[in-house]
Amino acid sequence: MNYELSLHPIMFAGTGSDVGKSIVAAAFCRIFRQDGYHPAPFKAQNMALNSYATPEGLEIGRAQAVQAEAAGIPCHTDMNPLLLKPNSDHTSQVVLNGKPLGNKDAYDYWRKGCVQRGGASLSGPDFRAEVHAAFDRLASRYNPIVMEGAGSIAEINLKDRDLVNMSMAQHAKADVILVGDIDRGGVFASVYGSIMLQSPEDRKLIKGIIINKFRGDMRLFDEGRRMLEDICSVPVLGVIPYYKDIYIDEEDSVNLAKKNSQLSTLNSQLNVAVILLRHISNYTDFDTLERDPRVNLFYTNNIKDIEQADIIILPGTKSTLDDLLELRRNGCAQAILRAHRDGKMVIGICGGYQMLGQTVEDPEGIEGSIKRLPGLGLLPIHTTMTQEKTTRQVTFQFEGQKCQGYEIHQGVSDTNEIILQTDHCIGTYIHGFLDNAPVIEHILREKGKVKSEKFASAQDPQVFKETQYDKLAAHVRQYVDIERIYQILSSND
Repeated sequence: MNYELSLHPIMFAGTGSDVGKSIVAAAFCRIFRQDGYHPAPFKAQNMALNSYATPEGLEIGRAQAVQAEAAGIPCHTDMNPLLLKPNSDHTSQVVLNGKPLGNKDAYDYWRKGCVQRGGASLSGPDFRAEVHAAFDRLASRYNPIVMEGAGSIAEINLKDRDLVNMSMAQHAKADVILVGDIDRGGVFASVYGSIMLQSPEDRKLIKGIIINKFRGDMRLFDEGRRMLEDICSVPVLGVIPYYKDIYIDEEDSVNLAKKNSQLSTLNSQLNVAVILLRHISNYTDFDTLERDPRVNLFYTNNIKDIEQADIIILPGTKSTLDDLLELRRNGCAQAILRAHRDGKMVIGICGGYQMLGQTVEDPEGIEGSIKRLPGLGLLPIHTTMTQEKTTRQVTFQFEGQKCQGYEIHQGVSDTNEIILQTDHCIGTYIHGFLDNAPVIEHILREKGKVKSEKFASAQDPQVFKETQYDKLAAHVRQYVDIERIYQILSSND
C-alpha cells in the first residue's frame, strides 16, 4: 500500500440517528493511523451535551475528541466547528469555533440563521462559510479527513440549510459511505430511501453501504446483501456485528436508556447511584467507575434507590437551576440529604457541584427565567451564572498523585479550591475526575466495604483507551472490505 498517496476525504453518513456513525468513524481514524496515514476527524455541526475541552481551552463535541484520540492527535475546534448544546426542546446554546455565541431558537436557527443573546435576536455569522473554512484548514494538515454526518441524510425538508451532510460532502469532495442500523429493523427501506431521496449530484457521492449492529448468523444476510446492492446500485462494503467487550466513550445521552438502572443486592458490591437529571451532560464521567466489578453503578431518580445507595453522584447538567428545581419537586433533593445524614457519600461534578452549594444565582437569565435557588447546602460555596464559560484541561494532585481532567462550565463559585471536600461529601468542576485511579480508590476505601485489591480497569485511562481503539479497529477490519475502501478513496473517478 502506498502510504504517501493522498486519499479523498471519507464521510460516514447515516440513515438516522444512533446508527453508529461516530463509532465507525473512530474505527477508521484508528485504521488509517495504523496503516501509516495521518487522519483527522471532522463533523461540521454536532448536537450533543457531551462535550470536551481542547488543549487551547475551547469546546468541541465529545465524539470528535474521541475520534481524535483514535487518530493519535490532539483535538481541535476545526474538527467540530459548530456545536449545539440543547437547553430545552426548542432552544440550544450555539458554540462556534469553541466559543459560545448565545442561545438559539430552533426555527430561527434553521430558517433565519439567528442566535439569541440577552433576549434579543441577532443575525448569526455565516455558519456555512465557517464550517467550510474549518474543514479547509484541517484538510491542509491531515490526510485523510474522516468525516461524520449528522442524523439522517434524507431530511429533505432541511436540505437547503444542511451544513453537515451532503452539502458538506460536496464541498469536501468526499466519498460517502452510508451506515444503516439493522438492529432497529427496516434497514432495506431506510438505506434505499436514504439514497433515492438524494439529488442526482449527491447520489453520485455515495460509494458504499455499511450495515451496522448485526446480531446472529452472518450467513443469513448473504442474500439480503446481494438484494440491497441490486436495488441501490451501490456496493455493500461490510456488515459489522454487535460487540459487547469494546468500550468507547459514547456521544450523547440517547444511550442512557441502555445503562443500568437497578440497585444491586450483592453484599460484595457498592451501589453507586448517579442521579438521572433531565439535562444530564458528560455522563461518560462515570464509565471507568461503571466497569469496576466492586461497584454497581446505576442511573436513577427513584427516592428509595437513592436512600439505599452507598454513594450518590450528582452529575453535570446543561441547566443547573432547572434541574435543581426539579430535584426539589420530585423529592430527590430531600432523599440525597437524608442519605448524607445517614453517612452516605455524596459527590457532585460540575453542575452537580454547584447544586451541592448554598445558593445558585442567575441574575442575567443566562440559563432561563429562574433567578435564584437555594442549593442542597452540603458545601460552603455560592455560585453565580455568568456569560463567560470556563473551558480548559487541568492537571491536579489527589492523595499525592498526578491526575488529569477538564472543565466545561457556565458559572463562577466563590472558592479557589479545584476540589472541595467536607464530611463524606466531595465537589469538583473537573470532568474526568472519576477516571483517575487515586480518586476511585479513595472513594471506595472511604466506604470500607470493598475488597482491598485494586481493580485492573483503574489503570491509566489512556492505556485502557488505546487498547479499546485497537480492538475496535480489529473488529471493523474483520467485517469491512478495507481494501475496497482504499480503492474508492484513491480513485480518480
